[in-house]
Order: sequence, then structure tokens, then C-alpha cells
Amino acid sequence: MGVLSGRTALVTGASRGIGRGIAERLGRDGARVAVHYGRHEKAAEKTVAAIEEAGGSAFAIRAELGMPGDAEHLWEEFDRHADGLDILVNNAGIGASRPFADIDEQEFDRLFAVNVKAPHFIVQLGAKRLRDGGRVVNISSGLARSAAMPHLMAYSMTKAALDVFTRDLSKELGSRGITVNSVAPGIIDTDMNARWLRASDEAREGAAARSALGRVGAPADIADAVAFLASDDGRWVTGHWLDATGGSLT
Repeated sequence: MGVLSGRTALVTGASRGIGRGIAERLGRDGARVAVHYGRHEKAAEKTVAAIEEAGGSAFAIRAELGMPGDAEHLWEEFDRHADGLDILVNNAGIGASRPFADIDEQEFDRLFAVNVKAPHFIVQLGAKRLRDGGRVVNISSGLARSAAMPHLMAYSMTKAALDVFTRDLSKELGSRGITVNSVAPGIIDTDMNARWLRASDEAREGAAARSALGRVGAPADIADAVAFLASDDGRWVTGHWLDATGGSLT
């Protein structure tokens, strides 16, 4: 019996990268996992298959975040498969690397729609489905507290907003025994970072040098931190911002 047996988890943006790593880890721990995706259906199916091949249970649901009615649609899809939730991981997000003078209003609004607005309303509309004693984990970023990086300003702002959401939501849901925490990755080897991280040995070596541990992170590094917060062992941790950057902020 896994430590999460009998529980249901929803991981947004779980078709690839960090989200897939989290979904697979929660599945190995015994949770039945809702694998959310926006556009990458085949990748989501592969995540479901990987969880099932490892002896777990999972199903895929589609909802494109950042669109009007996205949270409502996500929960409609979820309700077709499950009647309650124990663990919610708001992982889905988009990035933008652009000079301050070049980012336009449309891109700025989309960043906030996906990275901040969607998690807010997913929790708001999902609260009645979230069982007492449940868990909410928001995937933030080390950029919210790192040295200034103007070309990532808008993205970093969304993650800082998500951290405030985490802090205040922990008070809102605390009376029900629900914990709410943020996990902040550093540089992780995912498709999102592939264009620059895998461009050359120099790029990867430079990224590894930022970590106190001397390497680039992997999705499993973040998944393991989330798994702790989702388990009974994390019952007394709430409103917390967990630095999972491998010491990149030291």
C-alpha cells in the first residue's frame, strides 16, 4: 500500500516536464492521478500509460488554461471521472523571455491568465471538491526571489503573485485542515528549457554552476518535494515557500 493509497490527485500541466514527474511520483505513491493537459494529448496519454505500467491508476482530462471558462471546463472534465479530490497541484504555466521594452499587453495578459488567474479559479471552484485534510501545492519559481533578471520580469511577477496566493490561501483553507504550499524549482531540464539549456555544453555547464550542488535539476527533484508536502508527513507545513532550486539562491 502506497502512502497516498485511496486518495485522488489532480496535476495541471502533467503531460510533460515537471508536471509529468509529479504525476508519476504521486501515482507510484498510490494516488489515483488526474493528468491535465491543454494541447498535448498524446503526451498526456503517455503519462497515464507510464503511471498504469508502474501499477498505478490515472486518467487524462483536457482544458486549455488562460481562456474564459477554463476552470469550469477543467472541473467538468474531472467530475466525469471522480467524485472528490485530496491533492491539487497547480503546475501548468507558461514562460516568456523578452526585453522589458518588447513585451506587449497581449503577452503580459496571457502570462497572468495562465500562471495566476487559472490557479486562483481552479482552487476557488474546486474547493467544494477538495476533501478536508487535503493538499494544495503551487509550483512557483526561484525567479520570484532571485537576483533581478529584467528579460524575465513579467514571468517572475506571475510567480511572485502565486506565492502571495499560496500564503493567503493557507489561512483561507486552514480551518478545514487543508495545507497550501509553494515549491520553487530552479533550472530544470525540461522541454520548456531545452532550447537554451541543451544548445551547448557551455550553456549546461553555466546552468549547473548556479546550483550549490553543481548540476541541473531534473523533474524528479521537484516531484519528490511535492510528494512530501502531499503526504501525511507534510501535515504541519502550510503557507510555506519551499526553495527547490538546488541551492541556486545561496
